[in-house]
Amino acid sequence: MGDITTVAGRTLALADLHASLTDPVLDAMNFLNEVVSRFPEALSFAPGRPSEGGFATDDLARHLRTYTDHLEHGLGWSQERVRTQLFQYGRTNGIIHDLIARTLAHDEDIHVSAESVVVTTGCQEAMLLTLRALFARPDDTLLVSSPCYIGVTGAARLLDIAVRPVREGGDGPDPEAVLEAVRRTRAAGGRPRALYVVPDFANPSGASMTLAARERLLEIAAQEDLLILEDDPYGFFVRVGSARPTLKALDRERRVLHLGSFAKTALPGARVGYVVADQEVVGARGERTLLADQLSKIKSMTTVNTSAISQAVIGGLLIESGCRLREANAEAIAFYRANLNTLLGELDRHFPAERRRALGVDWNQPDGGFFLVVNVPFIADAKALEDSARNFGVLWTPMSDFYLEGGGERQLRLSCSALTPEQISEGVGRLAAFVHERAARSHR
Repeated sequence: MGDITTVAGRTLALADLHASLTDPVLDAMNFLNEVVSRFPEALSFAPGRPSEGGFATDDLARHLRTYTDHLEHGLGWSQERVRTQLFQYGRTNGIIHDLIARTLAHDEDIHVSAESVVVTTGCQEAMLLTLRALFARPDDTLLVSSPCYIGVTGAARLLDIAVRPVREGGDGPDPEAVLEAVRRTRAAGGRPRALYVVPDFANPSGASMTLAARERLLEIAAQEDLLILEDDPYGFFVRVGSARPTLKALDRERRVLHLGSFAKTALPGARVGYVVADQEVVGARGERTLLADQLSKIKSMTTVNTSAISQAVIGGLLIESGCRLREANAEAIAFYRANLNTLLGELDRHFPAERRRALGVDWNQPDGGFFLVVNVPFIADAKALEDSARNFGVLWTPMSDFYLEGGGERQLRLSCSALTPEQISEGVGRLAAFVHERAARSHR
């Protein structure tokens, strides 16, 4: 960090600001970003961002034109109405909700009304709106699969929502462990309100739930009056086998709120996400609305609405794909599959079985997605990361920051989404040199 010059005037005590600002996770993520900026030549397995290989700047204008043509010629709108749609604030819940609903039906077999879709400024806002609406009492508790994506735990922290972790296994959260967490929460005086889960190729672990586990989780949710917040950014990117149905596609009792984003499947710079909130809300006088309408009230006090220009670009892309985004992602799916296979193959090459056993190194083999986790025989913390970046030219993410209850100190996360196969090969070689040196040092 740079030096801070002290000037005369009002100062604020950090202790008087919100407690989330002293959360170690926020500091850890800032440190990771700072390390990346200080070592730009290092090969980075840290970010989970998509590859830029399929992006072309000319596509933006084409997507925008496709959307405006859809409004003018497909729907018969006047030029004045199209202009208002693009240049004004617009509908709080979004202007491409119908296209998103159609795409979900084609890609995920999720059949919901367009009115149940809230278009958000990225999936992060979808999480924030959903948490703010659902968690009304001090004893309301969010269950999270652990290790967990820090975006949702960070949002819960900002909103002073109690969080209880559910330890993840090789196939994601065990439904019986969820049931146990529900009962323990109640025994401790809390009200288990919802479970946050990424059922496919989770960040950070890469774990995926089996079909049987998904069905059992829905049974438990109905039995225990639990809502499920399903986050599904990686479901398209299958490495082996076939895609499994989302929890929302299996949901028959409207227990699942489905959170989505176009960051990984379309265009991260657009910052367009959504939440499917088709649950019915009954008012004090018996009036009935959708939960989506209630989320709209909160959104009107936060971002007001999601950028009409960003929505139009995504809308045009959806129209060009026939609202079949999975098919449109065929090349990206093949690219990420090849990258993950390359990463696994290079780990095998640099750490053959006998050497793995001698070092105490192993890793999981996700069925898809962007991430995998490596177990190492040393503390994989910020100090080790800086050593790795400075002396070996390779970056990764410490896993300990993803655990709420402690754990992951000897684990690191590798993401292969933003690298070329050649960079992956070179990067694993550098990582292997770092691991060997660090392991030797820890045994001295």
